[in-house]
Amino acid sequence: MSKEFSGLVAIVTGGASGIGAAIVDRLADGGAEVAILDINIESVPEGRFAQRVDIADTASVDAGVAAVAERFGRIDIVVNNAGIGAQGTIEANDDEEWQRVLNINVLGLVRVSRAALPWLRKSPAAAIVNTGSIAVTAGLPERALYGASKGAVSSLTLQMAADHLREGIRVNCVNPGTADTPWVQRLLDSAVDPAAERAALEKRQPHGRLVQPEEVAAAVAYLASPLAGSTTGTAIAVDGGMDGLRLRPAN
Repeated sequence: MSKEFSGLVAIVTGGASGIGAAIVDRLADGGAEVAILDINIESVPEGRFAQRVDIADTASVDAGVAAVAERFGRIDIVVNNAGIGAQGTIEANDDEEWQRVLNINVLGLVRVSRAALPWLRKSPAAAIVNTGSIAVTAGLPERALYGASKGAVSSLTLQMAADHLREGIRVNCVNPGTADTPWVQRLLDSAVDPAAERAALEKRQPHGRLVQPEEVAAAVAYLASPLAGSTTGTAIAVDGGMDGLRLRPAN
């Protein structure tokens, strides 16, 4: 595997499990020093640098980013992957839940990026990659709040890309489809018929299966790589074709 990240330091929020853990592995395999910021770090493998950080809290974020800078002396890449889900129509979630989800999924990204900006401005290969969702480009049942939060991430990616391009910082986004992660598995476990629900989710995606975390990690690695120096303000869909393809029903 190419070592295009050699000498670079990356932060991955939500890096202790699921897509985040796959991103951590991919960047480390590419030569990066990777710092995990997560609210639950008990599952982080030995040898990985991790800080318990609540991205809903500014002081926690500032302390976590400062610890990364103190440990490694630089920050080159920020992957804003941490987030939470929400189910229901606009009637299903009260104001408090809307504020909670937006505080984590949108303002959490802002807090981490803001804290890292002074270090990113010093980097010769600065990049921010935000994790969006298929809910940015497709209307999904019972995902009003979640989709709204990820729509904000998509728009914010463009605004950040415009604001920081001339500072040498690229900002991009990856939009995963329904992925085979612990969070999705918990949703399946709560269904009346988990097997049938999984089959429905697989059928919804044109390639007929759930997205693998490693596939999302590969897209993040491309966007974060110094080899992608002309790619900014872009979103890559990793969704089995759900965003753009309209296939006839399978026989």
